Amino acid sequence: MRATRWQDWLMLALGVWLFVSPLFLGYTDIPQAAWTAYVVGLGLIAFSIVAIVKPALWGEWINLVLGVWLIIAPFIMPHESAAAHWNHLIVGILVVADALLAVWMQPAQQPRHWFLSGRGR
Repeated sequence: MRATRWQDWLMLALGVWLFVSPLFLGYTDIPQAAWTAYVVGLGLIAFSIVAIVKPALWGEWINLVLGVWLIIAPFIMPHESAAAHWNHLIVGILVVADALLAVWMQPAQQPRHWFLSGRGR
């Protein structure tokens, strides 16, 4: 059994924060911003739990895509909430950084192209 990585727990925390952030930051009444937070937050939660239970490198790549979407979403679907805009942008940058770090920190003996095989770490 391997020890869980702190990056997986950080991703879980970011997913939980993103999911509840419309309530705390007051943008539940802005559908595009709120649904982006709910859907991407649930995705981050799900894939971080998968990474904690049974790690696979493909999950990190999915988190990377979710983070990139968070970064570009406020520009593609603009809305009047500065709180939602900055929350999505900052969380997206943190998710991308965490996912890239998790991919980069894979064991050296494992070829990087195995990310599709599910053998992960």
